Amino acid sequence: MQVSAHDLLKATNRHTTGQAYATLRRALTRLQFTQIETNIHDHGIGEWRSISFITDARIVKEDATGRLLSVELEMGDWLIKAIENKNVLTLNRLYFQLRKPLERRMYELARKHCGMQNIWRIGLEKLQHKTGSTSTTKEFKRLVKAICKTEEEQSHMPDYHFRLVHDVLEVSPKADFLDAFGEKPALSLEAKVRLSPSVYEKVREIAPGWDAHFLEQEWRMWMDEPPRNPDAAFTGFCRKWFERRGRP
Repeated sequence: MQVSAHDLLKATNRHTTGQAYATLRRALTRLQFTQIETNIHDHGIGEWRSISFITDARIVKEDATGRLLSVELEMGDWLIKAIENKNVLTLNRLYFQLRKPLERRMYELARKHCGMQNIWRIGLEKLQHKTGSTSTTKEFKRLVKAICKTEEEQSHMPDYHFRLVHDVLEVSPKADFLDAFGEKPALSLEAKVRLSPSVYEKVREIAPGWDAHFLEQEWRMWMDEPPRNPDAAFTGFCRKWFERRGRP
């Protein structure tokens, strides 16, 4: 793929000054040497692979002035296939105007996990794990709280609202984001997973002393996808919870 160096820098909200060459070169080097280990599923067949975003990069510049002319990228087959099969998510252009790495990561997680559904919730402990933050728990909460406060005052985050309720981050799509795709909010993961009334009594036996509805909330925030048997998945979660923590 060949693109204009100027267009690439402008689209990703980077400077186009004399330092742009060195900055772009470092960015492409990071992309090329970042290895991703993943399970890829294609037509019912899964495989483990260690891959990188790009396999080769070339920057063309004018020697006399140092002005960037073009950038050539060779992308891996897996990325090309993902694009052709529409297995990639679009990013709002305003994403590149977010200055804080944590803001960008929170947007990426919202784009993947919330999507078009009406609300998505995640506990701070799990959010910190997914962001890869090395801050202390207290500092991480302060950082997330500051981002949510700025979002409430300035609505600076693209596509999604972010709200911190106690130690739970709530994410919901903005109206203009849904309008752009002509979509209505989809049912959230919570709404799709229903438990039978009798399961709560069983949980009280499995985890004596713990509030069954509190454990349900923890379980729903822990889930990544709907289980085949919600009652069995929930009671299994509660059993492990009690084994690790005992009575409250």
